[in-house]
Amino acid sequence: MRPISHLPSFRAILFCAFLAGLASPTPSAHAYDLPLKAFKNELFSDLPISDVSDDGARVVVDYSKQRDLYGRDAVPEKRVKEAYVSSRVTRLQANETLSLGAHKVEFARVGAKRGADFAVIFIHGRGGDRRLGVNDYTFGGNFNRLKNLIVQNGGSYYAPTVRDFEQDGVDAISRLVKRVHDRNKKRPVILACASMGSFICWGAARNAETVSRLAGMAIIGGAPNSDFVHTSAYRARLPLYITHGGDDPVYPVGEQTAFFRKLHEAGYPTRMTVFATGSHGTPIRMTDWWRLLNWTLAQGR
Repeated sequence: MRPISHLPSFRAILFCAFLAGLASPTPSAHAYDLPLKAFKNELFSDLPISDVSDDGARVVVDYSKQRDLYGRDAVPEKRVKEAYVSSRVTRLQANETLSLGAHKVEFARVGAKRGADFAVIFIHGRGGDRRLGVNDYTFGGNFNRLKNLIVQNGGSYYAPTVRDFEQDGVDAISRLVKRVHDRNKKRPVILACASMGSFICWGAARNAETVSRLAGMAIIGGAPNSDFVHTSAYRARLPLYITHGGDDPVYPVGEQTAFFRKLHEAGYPTRMTVFATGSHGTPIRMTDWWRLLNWTLAQGR
């Protein structure tokens, strides 16, 4: 591992990742511009890097619980400091319930109901519901930042309640993906799945129709998937962004890294960020959504 002082800044890593994305096939014309307009990047994106590997596709962030948890929160793990949030976006937030075939899906929506330039659907883990993905003050303010990033760049954000992480849940979210895709006139949809919610992403990856509506997937502290190479998503080269805690006791980082490297070495469009010493919940707090969204959208699906 190279010493921190000999490595590029995280801002430089972000810029290089964006340029790498532009080297992919030319994106279709959309109303948003890349890179997306930043939101509080000086607080969320300027992170110390301890290692860069795999041709720059894998980055290790030097995570510090004292700095990145206690230093960010006014009340540790319960309320972030006011500087990290902007509550104005809550005026564009609403709860909805849709009957989608045999499924009734409850979700929070932030931003335009129709005609958004892109959309992000966030899937919580076990024990969560739609409130988790729109909580402004927990998780270091990272969901408030995500909401503001999406809305100020013309996108819409959806945080559904998932009641089943097996096939019924996959079917419900696949129908939500279709509805969001239709609402936005076939513009890009990114499906981001955290922890056990990763099983929803992996299930959706098997469905060719759902994959055709997605611009990419993100796995946030989730499980690896040894069967991914046999899915419709793999055949379609659906961009995949992975973030993971270095000391995750639920899904060991070594298994996720091996999964990532198998894809990367095959030339698959993928990126991985590891938060060294981070636990299972660290990626929820620390994932740099500005970087993730820019890279995914730059792939041009």
